[in-house]
Amino acid sequence: MVTRLRRRIDRHPRLVEAAFLLLVYAATSNQYRRVGNDILWWPGFALAAVTCTSLLARRRRPGAVVALTTLGTAVAGSQGSTFGPLLLLPVIVALYELALRASQQTIRTYGLLVAVVLVPSALRWDVEDEPWANEAVSLAFWILLPILHGLAVRARRAYMDTVRTRAEDAERTRHEEAQRRVTEERVRIARELHDVVAHHMALANAQAVTAAHLFPTHPAQTGQILTELTGTTTAALHELEATVGLLRQPETAEESLNPAPGLDRLPDLVAAFAAAALHITIAVDGPVKPLAAGVDLNAFRIVQEALTNVAKHAGVNTAHVHLAYAREQLTITVSNNRSPNTPPRAPGGGFGLISMRERAQSVGGRFRAGHRPEGGFAVTAELPINARPESGFHDDPRTDCRRPGPAASDLPGADRLL
Repeated sequence: MVTRLRRRIDRHPRLVEAAFLLLVYAATSNQYRRVGNDILWWPGFALAAVTCTSLLARRRRPGAVVALTTLGTAVAGSQGSTFGPLLLLPVIVALYELALRASQQTIRTYGLLVAVVLVPSALRWDVEDEPWANEAVSLAFWILLPILHGLAVRARRAYMDTVRTRAEDAERTRHEEAQRRVTEERVRIARELHDVVAHHMALANAQAVTAAHLFPTHPAQTGQILTELTGTTTAALHELEATVGLLRQPETAEESLNPAPGLDRLPDLVAAFAAAALHITIAVDGPVKPLAAGVDLNAFRIVQEALTNVAKHAGVNTAHVHLAYAREQLTITVSNNRSPNTPPRAPGGGFGLISMRERAQSVGGRFRAGHRPEGGFAVTAELPINARPESGFHDDPRTDCRRPGPAASDLPGADRLL
């Protein structure tokens, strides 16, 4: 019932305003006349009409309305009206609206003005001969009551506005955080898909080319390479299925997935490239230290991507992987010599170096790539052994996922994949 009445009131604000002013006029008009003189009743009703009508402007000009209602009340009191709450009702309404809208200084100024005008008028013209202390205290009470109530309502509204703003900010922040996590997860899956597809497709292509080349003269060796090609494509399908499966798996289902690859799988990676006629040497400096899970995965993917780059673009059959373990850092260098029959390539337009840079930055590491002075190409990644994500690609969700730092095209002679 209350909700329905409130809706009707909200739909007809002017009607409610008119009814309110009529009630104020009805309550105060009988006080705006000279007591004991029925002949002069009409000036009091006219003065009450002017005073109550001025309340229409109380929201736009609250100070002026307070002054006008105070003057009307003082005039009515000088004509013999009693300074009671009914006579003061227009002043009370005006002071309440002033307290809601005006500054603290304005409220104090007009409150003092009302007291200075009405208290002496009541002491001078009140016909009930009450003690002056009672009269002054009563007027002070009716002057302070609307001001204090208006200030309380104003503070309550400000508090509710603050709460509402904070709730909206929290909701917006929650939504932005969810969007940021979705974006990061999409980029992570896209990076995994790129690495899996680029590596296995490049390896399968190299194996197929080698088999086609050896088929006329070495059919037995060709059959062995084709068997390995079947294994390569099967592994590609399995990794692709596992990666795409992340899009459909809830977070709690991650435990059921296979362990993420790490540097312990380098022998398998070397064997796979050996089937494609790319011979890889691995050198390790320093005592081998266990890596954080994220660092281990990204280290393996960087090596895999760099070797795929060699197989696709370098035109050589050897590559070198160097792992240097320091106290708190692992330095990975993948290099190859330039083939005398293959000129240096200009920077491409793919995502290979971008992906490696993102992986290094995602764990707080650094990455660089470029042509070697003695010929060939090298990529170097410096990764912390125990890493937590620092400044880099994942810090700002608004960062373009293709340009997390310096563009790959800014690197000297950088070959990007795909």
